[in-house]
Amino acid sequence: MEEENIILLDCEERMEKSIQSYRETLLKLKTGRASANLVRDVEVDYWGAMTPLYQVASISVPESSQILIKPFDKNQLKEIEKALINADLGFTPINDGQIIRCNIPQLTGETRQKMVKECYKMAEDAKVAIRNIRRDAIQELKKEKYPEDMEKNLEEEVQKLTDKSTKKIDEIAKEKEKELTTV
Repeated sequence: MEEENIILLDCEERMEKSIQSYRETLLKLKTGRASANLVRDVEVDYWGAMTPLYQVASISVPESSQILIKPFDKNQLKEIEKALINADLGFTPINDGQIIRCNIPQLTGETRQKMVKECYKMAEDAKVAIRNIRRDAIQELKKEKYPEDMEKNLEEEVQKLTDKSTKKIDEIAKEKEKELTTV
């Protein structure tokens, strides 16, 4: 009885991680509004070591269309600016000698539609990952050689977890679509 619980718990945990990964991926999708997540993980050459931006500077959003980056070490301004330019994020950083400002341009209708398509493509990838987790869990259950009725019940439980997880992915995608299409 214990082994099947472990398989179900592992399955549920892995599906939750897939959902969380999808959420994190969506954070990097531009919506036309400033968000620290757009630049947070940009890699900066910090004295020879590639380091995420959030570790070398404070990132704030003073208004809905601007990101403000204040390096902990003023000597890194040029490196941060260079990293932002190389990241090709769709905006140009403005270095005033103290801080870097990034003005986020508004998205066009066409760009918004491309972003929505990208959002749903990512959702489909997440659902594929969840279905792969389901397949793995069912294979694990078959390996354990449970009685037929018990195996069927466990497979139904795995399917319920799969349905719940794919429904959650769809809900997140719908929310993001709404966010992307709202001007």
